[in-house]
Amino acid sequence: MTRLIFLGPPGAGKGTQAKTLAEYWNIPHISTGDILRQALQEQTPLGIKAQSYMDRGELVPDQLVQDMVEERLQQGDTDSGWILDGFPRTVKQAAFLEELLQKLAQSGEKVVNLDVPDEVVVGRLLQRGRKDDSEEVIRRRLEVYRSETAPLIDFYRNRHQLLSVNGNQSLEEVSTEIKKQVNAS
Repeated sequence: MTRLIFLGPPGAGKGTQAKTLAEYWNIPHISTGDILRQALQEQTPLGIKAQSYMDRGELVPDQLVQDMVEERLQQGDTDSGWILDGFPRTVKQAAFLEELLQKLAQSGEKVVNLDVPDEVVVGRLLQRGRKDDSEEVIRRRLEVYRSETAPLIDFYRNRHQLLSVNGNQSLEEVSTEIKKQVNAS
């Protein structure tokens, strides 16, 4: 039973690793972006609610994202495990997820923190060449990550669920290290 939460700064390779390892373990890769897109496409009640915020150019509120995650984790394909990517982003969301997993009897999750130096992240994101990825914007996103998401590292370390992986290696080396740590834990 593999249940993993991926943490790491923007550009750390969370999505790439999550996709690769979800295929390897034959479990769903669940990203909050995918959940949102699916809910919008299927016009679920939560998707319709989220659409109204997005149409106004507002962020989808925490509660709505949490409801979507709850709905997604109750689908049958999650019985054998899952990889969560992009959630939780705050300690408040992590506390919600902890309660939800207890309620769903889905415990034993591990948290993979992809540790990548800021300079490497900036370089990677600049190479992607997206027009909204200026160095200034990237550094700001890293600041937001450090202030909002980094406290999750301590949250999960204190619960003995944290696996730290050097994300500044080749794709294959990172995948191998994650597999090794997950299997050993």
